[in-house]
Amino acid sequence: MSKDALVEAGWGGLAVADNNLTVQIAALRRVLAEADAESWIETIPRRGYRYVGPAAVTNVADTATAGHAASALTLPDRPSIAVLPFSNLSGDPDQEYFADGMVDDIITGLARIKWLFVIARNSTFAYKGRAVDVKQIGRELGVRYVLEGSVRRAGGSVRVIGQMIDASSGAHVWAERYERSSEDIFVLQDEIARSLVGAIAPSVRKAEIERVWRKRPDSLNAYDLVLQAQSDVDSGMPEQVTRALALLERAIVLEPAYALAHGNAAMCHHCLFLRAGLQQANRAASIRHARCAILHGQDDAAALTLAGFSIGMDGHDRGAAFAALEAALAVSPSSALTYILGSVILGWGGDAERAIEWSELGMRLSPFDPWAFAAFDAQAMSHLLRGRYDESCRAAYKSVQANPAHSITYVQLAAALAKLGRLDEARAAAARVLELQPSFRYGRQFAGVNCAPELASALGGALRDAGLPE
Repeated sequence: MSKDALVEAGWGGLAVADNNLTVQIAALRRVLAEADAESWIETIPRRGYRYVGPAAVTNVADTATAGHAASALTLPDRPSIAVLPFSNLSGDPDQEYFADGMVDDIITGLARIKWLFVIARNSTFAYKGRAVDVKQIGRELGVRYVLEGSVRRAGGSVRVIGQMIDASSGAHVWAERYERSSEDIFVLQDEIARSLVGAIAPSVRKAEIERVWRKRPDSLNAYDLVLQAQSDVDSGMPEQVTRALALLERAIVLEPAYALAHGNAAMCHHCLFLRAGLQQANRAASIRHARCAILHGQDDAAALTLAGFSIGMDGHDRGAAFAALEAALAVSPSSALTYILGSVILGWGGDAERAIEWSELGMRLSPFDPWAFAAFDAQAMSHLLRGRYDESCRAAYKSVQANPAHSITYVQLAAALAKLGRLDEARAAAARVLELQPSFRYGRQFAGVNCAPELASALGGALRDAGLPE
């Protein structure tokens, strides 16, 4: 049978990547191998597959064929991952359902990330109970990354260990351990799965960025260009985002409907608007790219999040912003970036307690996120608004540690220190603000983000005491 006929029979009218078929053929061969019948399926290069086992009738013309084993699958043009069944270390076979259910939730969560190619459960569970070589799995399933783990449930607690490996090199990309009490086993299963998904996504993104930087400049496609721009976008500072914009504009020329490229471009123009002179052209460009990201990215949580942030911060439309953020969470409930950037909008809007809640949710999902500094900024301004100056100062120090090259982290620190009466330290932080952003004026900053009046009063007075110009 031809590949097209098999795809039509298996998936009907759905659009699927070519290697979905080869993944399923490989899985079928593994099942047949248990009966020493792996060679019953023959590959016909560039045409399809033929059944050559006993007692079968076929109307496929006799054709010269090559080899009985499927060759290594070609990697997709985006990051790809297979989640293997987790090992049950509890010593209780009845706990298998818990480990399997958690893996199901992880696969479902990862599959919601538009830029990630995720192998289906039916293929990865063919490896259950088998000693496997990660590099071999990568070849057989056609993936770059493999996630494996274990679950140990004893008494009232559960320990889950997960690790992600680069199948091409065998190098560890990410590893984490989660320990929780198991009062409600289904709530626990969902919570750990969400935490794993939230941590895996930025780890894959980081590994992909490092990989793309090793590619030749003339070989970059739109996806590669966005990856190369990402670290400069995340910096949040004018010089870097200007460099990022050049790459993003190239990506948009190649793919005008690339939602994530538009979302990142919106974030770049947001940064230029607030930290490079409050030029209305940048504000308009931020909103324009945000609208394009929403138009083309209804199933892309990252694009919707970046778009919502720009519309909320630059368009001053917080209702529309949270419509986009809620759509992002509907697509990917584990999107740490959505909670983190949402907390910033809430913080500047004066909704202190909700800002802290959202920032903590984001940090729990992705403790080492590139945008962690923004979550701490939201906490710092929110604690300051509520008069909790020690907590505000602690959050501001964490923000500075997470991104020491960002001017607004020092704004929050200067304000918190001033409120604590530590004026010498506050003035030192204020000097760092002006070193990073010489044009900074807190009154213009507040107007740019539509700062809530109560927060503007509290923050402005502290910044004035720290010596920053209005």
